[in-house]
Amino acid sequence: MAAALPGLALRHEAAPGLPRAQQLAALGTVLCLYRPQQGGELSGWAQAARVESRTGVDSDGLRESLLFFDAEGRCCWRLYLLPDSDFLAWDRLLASLPCRDETEAAIGVGERLWRRLAGRLRGEHWQARILTLHAVPAAVAPPVLAASLAAVSPLGAATAQRIAQAEGADGGIHADDCCCAQSSQAAMQGAAKFESQDAHALPLVRFTSRKTT
Repeated sequence: MAAALPGLALRHEAAPGLPRAQQLAALGTVLCLYRPQQGGELSGWAQAARVESRTGVDSDGLRESLLFFDAEGRCCWRLYLLPDSDFLAWDRLLASLPCRDETEAAIGVGERLWRRLAGRLRGEHWQARILTLHAVPAAVAPPVLAASLAAVSPLGAATAQRIAQAEGADGGIHADDCCCAQSSQAAMQGAAKFESQDAHALPLVRFTSRKTT
């Protein structure tokens, strides 16, 4: 069951070539890798100027991701496909993006370790978080991209943990041990919480603007 992240919403118009908030929200639950030194989970989306898809094969099978780059060509945000993601929405989005094949054999273990070490020395640090993406309607602007924490299936958690370890990212990955119980508890808590709030309030508090050109 998803838990709202306080302040995790971003209002902006996507740069040309970037997916719209609705397209990202259609992906559902994904593994997000972000740089905590630059802000929260959506900070990389705020800086993104272009995106490309990556399809790689490692010892555990196929790994698909979206890599977002800032105006200086640095990777600033990553989204990974999980067993809990919407595969049809993912395929529709990837069909419109440039793709680069990347295999473990082609890169090599030593090369991947060297890249990771070099990134650490440059102060690059990645944090992993499983998120459900949302497109929140706005009155006079495009929908706002927002995200909430999400628990996933044991298979999804294992996949996310494997990806995070392979990418050298920190962050706790947890499975949804009892989705029915969590859903029921969250529903009761949500009902009690919003009884005293405006009926149209959203569980997303802080909005961050993105600079556009």
